[in-house]
Amino acid sequence: MPEVDSLALDRQVCFALATANRSVIAIYRPVLEAIGLTHPQYLVMLALWERSPRTVRDIGDSLLLEPATLSPLLKRLEAAGLITRARNARDDRALDIELTAEGRALRAQAEAVPGTIVKRLGLPLAELEQMRDSLARLITAATSVPA
Repeated sequence: MPEVDSLALDRQVCFALATANRSVIAIYRPVLEAIGLTHPQYLVMLALWERSPRTVRDIGDSLLLEPATLSPLLKRLEAAGLITRARNARDDRALDIELTAEGRALRAQAEAVPGTIVKRLGLPLAELEQMRDSLARLITAATSVPA
């Protein structure tokens, strides 16, 4: 039996994840451009369509993004008229992010995105859901590792 090379590129979880990430986001790009969003902006909007208003910290925790990464995204979404940013009335250090009427209305267009992506990928929905669930377990495991 031949020895397995543990350093072979095609055996690396990090390589599979990185290339899958780039490939899938490339499929999202034209679909999201049609509704005026980048992929990171889409993720922020998904979080806000679930619940608005939310604090920057709450959005960052949900998306596993640092405030420094999130801040420019929020500024661009505000400039596009999709959200507002305002100091929290109870905690002056917190910033509340809320959807505008235009941001809420964009949800109707975005509802077509998941089905379009599934169709473009050409994989059965059940298989994609299974992959998503496996990735969620991987994310939980990876974020539980002490720094």
